[in-house]
Amino acid sequence: MAISTYTELKAAIADFLNRDDLTSVIPTFISLAEADMNRSVRHWRMENRASAEVDSQYSAIPADMIEPIRLHLETTNFRPLIATSSIDLQERRSDGLDVAGKPQYYAFTQGEIELYPTPDATYNLEMNYYARIPTLSGAVATNWMLTYFPDAYLYGALAHSAPYLGEDARTQTWAALYQNAIAGIMREGEQAKFGGTGRRMKIRAY
Repeated sequence: MAISTYTELKAAIADFLNRDDLTSVIPTFISLAEADMNRSVRHWRMENRASAEVDSQYSAIPADMIEPIRLHLETTNFRPLIATSSIDLQERRSDGLDVAGKPQYYAFTQGEIELYPTPDATYNLEMNYYARIPTLSGAVATNWMLTYFPDAYLYGALAHSAPYLGEDARTQTWAALYQNAIAGIMREGEQAKFGGTGRRMKIRAY
């Protein structure tokens, strides 16, 4: 059975469960699987880039962002901004009397990007980040996760179906298959980015 669209995925879940009375709840199983994959998976296909002009202490974050990878200002110096905490930025503002300047640090404060120093001009900020997996629906028939890793969607949805159906015996089976699929996705992502050699530690001479 092909699983390349939202409709085919729902049909496959019903087939694996051998049930034809779950039409209304199967989309919930899929949504729960997507929520878990957004928490668990970090793959190069999730990477996205956005840019915006910033001229104030706070700026909006991309609506689909899960986790930042790198932020930098598009100036002659492409050195990334340094990630820190909101408390650290508050202390820096207090110590430095909040003097405006070229931003060097950032933190996420109440759902926004906070920059320090507060920009003294308009800068173009580029942000590389992990984006949420596009949510499947009647209007969104497929996405990259379903195209390349349909087993993760299938087993993730089945794992969430077991508690709902009271099938404790299947819970571990579906969960194990799902975790194996997630591990494979992560492994494939690492191999694609690092050529199968794994991460290399850089030794800096002083």
